[in-house]
Amino acid sequence: MRKLTISVATLGLAAFGIALPATAHAGAGCNADWNSHGRDGNVRAWDGTDCGGALLGVTPGNDPEWGDAAGPFQGSDLNRASSVMNSGFVGGKDVVAFYYLAQYNDTAYGCLKPGEKYVDDLSRDRYTNGAFMNNTIESHAWVTASACAPGSFIS
Repeated sequence: MRKLTISVATLGLAAFGIALPATAHAGAGCNADWNSHGRDGNVRAWDGTDCGGALLGVTPGNDPEWGDAAGPFQGSDLNRASSVMNSGFVGGKDVVAFYYLAQYNDTAYGCLKPGEKYVDDLSRDRYTNGAFMNNTIESHAWVTASACAPGSFIS
């Protein structure tokens, strides 16, 4: 009986060890950035994967044009994001919608829920029009989850 109990316990630990990496975020850089500030009410974007490279912008607000000279994302920030983070406060407009076009043009977007925290590599994600999100974000806005269509959530 004791051997059976030990075998079952060992099998359970092995299964736990195998399941954990499949559900955890892969990005050590994004994890470190998240741990340094937590849920502080902002959206962030980087030009590298895993929240690396240049930090393009940090803001608690919206930005209708990442390529203009106004707002937290400016000029060369346009179409450079390879990783993004939602550290916004939970409740109300707590989802970040990233748009393929400027001025929050809702013909193509991807939504990041607050519970997802970040996307460490946008090359895996697509907008609602099927285009890849990596290096193609032109604007973003805080929205409610109900403003995002099924299938538009990124991770």
